[in-house]
Amino acid sequence: MASAPDPLDPHHDGSPLYVDSERPALGDDVTLRVRVPHALDGSVGASEVVLRAVRDGEPAIGRAEQVADDGSATWWEVRLRLVNTLTSYRFLVSRGPEDFRWLTATGVHARDVTDSGDFRISTEHRLPDWVPDQVGYQVFPDRFGRTEPTAPLPDWAIACDWDQPVVHKGPDVPYQWYGGTLDGVAEHLDHLDLVGATLLYLTPVFEAWSTHRYDAVSFDRVDPLLGGDEALERLVDAVHGRGLRLVGDLTTNHTGEHHDWFVRAQEDPSSPERSFYRFADAYEQGYAAWLDIASLPKLDHTSAELARRLYAGPDSVAAHWLRRGLDGWRVDVANMTGRMGADDLAHVVAQALRRTIDEVDDSGWLLAEHGHDATSDLTGPGWHGTMDYAGFTRPVWCWLNGGSPAGPGLPHGLDYLGLPVDIPVLPATAAVETMRDVHGSIPWTVWQGSTMHLDSHDTPRFRTVTGGGTDGGTDLAGEGRDRHLVGLGLQMTMPGVPVVFMGDELGLTAVDGEHARTPYPWDRLETWDRPTFEAYRLWIGLRREHVALRRGGLRWLHAGEDSMTFLREHPDETLLVHAVRQPTQPVELPLHALGPDVALDTLLGAPVATAGGVLVLPGDAGVSLHEVR
Repeated sequence: MASAPDPLDPHHDGSPLYVDSERPALGDDVTLRVRVPHALDGSVGASEVVLRAVRDGEPAIGRAEQVADDGSATWWEVRLRLVNTLTSYRFLVSRGPEDFRWLTATGVHARDVTDSGDFRISTEHRLPDWVPDQVGYQVFPDRFGRTEPTAPLPDWAIACDWDQPVVHKGPDVPYQWYGGTLDGVAEHLDHLDLVGATLLYLTPVFEAWSTHRYDAVSFDRVDPLLGGDEALERLVDAVHGRGLRLVGDLTTNHTGEHHDWFVRAQEDPSSPERSFYRFADAYEQGYAAWLDIASLPKLDHTSAELARRLYAGPDSVAAHWLRRGLDGWRVDVANMTGRMGADDLAHVVAQALRRTIDEVDDSGWLLAEHGHDATSDLTGPGWHGTMDYAGFTRPVWCWLNGGSPAGPGLPHGLDYLGLPVDIPVLPATAAVETMRDVHGSIPWTVWQGSTMHLDSHDTPRFRTVTGGGTDGGTDLAGEGRDRHLVGLGLQMTMPGVPVVFMGDELGLTAVDGEHARTPYPWDRLETWDRPTFEAYRLWIGLRREHVALRRGGLRWLHAGEDSMTFLREHPDETLLVHAVRQPTQPVELPLHALGPDVALDTLLGAPVATAGGVLVLPGDAGVSLHEVR
C-alpha cells in the first residue's frame, strides 16, 4: 500500500535524474541515485542508505555512498548490475538504530512491506524513444470529417445527418452511419496542429458490420465506407508529412461473426480457420463468443496458424499494416486476448506481437487496452504500456466528480465505470494513494509508455463527470468547466502520454461511450466552449515546451482533501505542479524540500509566496505551474 506524501521523504524513481541509463541491456551496470532531504532542523536525513535488489531470486545488498550535500539534501549513489531481465530493488534509509525506513516505488514505509511495490528495471521493455514526447488525439473515424461516399451504403447502415443526435441506447446504436471517412480526417489535420497534438490514434478502420468496427469482417482491407486502402495510404502520407505519428487499433481478442475466417470456419469444419475459434455444444451459440455476445466470436490463440496470420511474423496482419505506414498498434481487449477458461496465452500473444513490431520497425509502439489492474501483464517484453484507467482516469474522476449529488455542477447519475454504484467522491489523499499504488507496481518506462485519458470512446465524457451536464452538447455555461480544467492540468503534467478524445477540447458532454461518439461540430463554432478550447491549447503547448513534463520524474510533495502537489524533475529543469479542486486553505511546505537556494517563477496560475524558509501555495481552485530554479 502506498504511503502518504511527505515533502521531506527520501526519493528515487526511474527517470534520468535518478537512473543513469534509460535503455539498459542485460549485464549492464547502472548508477542509482537517492535524494534524502535534510530534516526541518537542518540535520541530515540519513546516515545510511542501503540497496536491496533481487538477483536470481535472492536479495543482494549494496551500500550506497553519499556523493553530495547541497545544503537542502544529501545525494547517495550505488551501482546495480542487471543480471536478470527484470530486476526489482528498494532502499533502506536510516538515521541510526531507531530509524528504519524502506523507500520503494509506492513511497516510504517504516515497516517491512512486500516486493510488489519495489522499483523495477526491465532490460526487455525498450520503449521507443519518441513515445514520451507525444500528445495523442483520438478519432472515431465515422464521426470526425465527412466527404462524399465512394462506396454503396450496406444494408445494415442507418444513414444519419451530421447534426443528428447519436442514439446511445437500443439496437440501432452500432449502425448509425454519419459518413466520416479517412479523407475527412486528413482534411482536418490542421485541427490537430492547432490543438497541439502530435499523434493521431484511430479507432478501427477495417471493414465491418458496424460503425465502431470492432466486429471486423476482414483485417486485410480498410472499410470502403472510409475510403478503402487508398484513403489510409493518403492519410498516412498526410500525417507523416506534418511530422505527426499514426497509431491503429487492432482487435486480437475476437472478430465479427461475418469475418472471412469465421464464415469459412462454419462452412468447412476441416478448414484451417476452424482452429481459429472454439466450437462446442456447451456454448449457447455453438461457439465461444466474447462476453457471450453472439456477433463477436472469440479467437482461440492455441492455433499456430491464427498467430501466423494475425500477429506473429512478417506475413501477419500486424506486420502488413505497419509496413503500410502505421507507427504502432493499440490492441483492443488486450487483457482478455489469449485468455479462455484454463488457457492463458496473453503473454505469449503480447510477446509475439512485440517481436513482429520489432522486426518490421523497432521504433513501433505497442499499447494495450486494460481497464483495471494490468500489473501482471506489464513487466515482460510485450506491451509497452496500457491505457491508464486504473492509475489515472479512475482516481481523477473520483477526485473531480463535480456532478455527484452534493457536487457543485449538474448532477449526472453515472455509475462507476461499469460498477453498479455512483462514482465516489474522494479526497486527493485517496486519489494520490491509488496513483502511487498502481504506478509503483510497474517499471518506470511502462508508466512512460502508457496513455492518460480523461475519457475515451468507451466512457462518459469527463465534462459530464465534472458536472457539465448530460445532454450530449457542449457545456457553454461552464457548469463543469473549472474541474474539467483541473483534470486537464493533471493530464498534461503527469508522466505518460496524454490522449485527448475528439471533442473534449470543446467541452462536450455524454453519459456513456456511445453517447460520446458525437459527430464533430465543425460548422457550429458557436457551440464550442472557447475557454476550454484555449485551455487545451495552452496546456498542450506547455507540455511540449517543457522536457520535465514529458520525461521528468515525479516526486510527490503533498496531498490533502482538496489539493495535490508534486514536482517533475529532469536534469535540465524542475517544475512544481499544484492542483486545487475547490477553494481551500493555502498549503505550506518547507522550501528546502524543493532544493537548495530555491526561487520560483510562475508559468501559469496563481503565484506562490516564500518567507522564512516556507513555501506557501495558494488555495485558489485550478492548476498552477511553477519553474523551480
